[in-house]
Formats: sequence, C-alpha cells, structure tokens
Amino acid sequence: MKIMRYLEQKGQGMVEYALILAFVVAVAVALTGEGGIREAIQTTFTNVTHTLNDANDAAQQGGGDD
Repeated sequence: MKIMRYLEQKGQGMVEYALILAFVVAVAVALTGEGGIREAIQTTFTNVTHTLNDANDAAQQGGGDD
C-alpha cells in the first residue's frame, strides 16, 4: 500500500512540474511572439515618452512663468 501511495504522489509531482513548464513556455511565447505582450508594452512606453516630451516642449515654449 505504501508503495502505491508513493508512486501516485510521484506521478502527481511530475504532472505539476509539467504544468509549470507549460505555463513558463506559454509566457515566453507571449513575450517574444509578434504582436505579443512585449510589443504592446514597448508601444505603450514609447507613447508615454512622446507625450511627456511633447508636454515638456510645450512648457518650455510657454515661457515658464512659475
């Protein structure tokens, strides 16, 4: 009985490792694939940078009456 329980637990552990590995692979594909999360994050940061630069340029042209 103890041997069967040990083998069942060992099999469960291997399934858990396989699920974790599948999750890591899915995240890696999402980050590196075209149109993936990586590209969306990069585009967002680029847009924020451009917006901040435009606001800074507008403030400098406004004369800075602070």
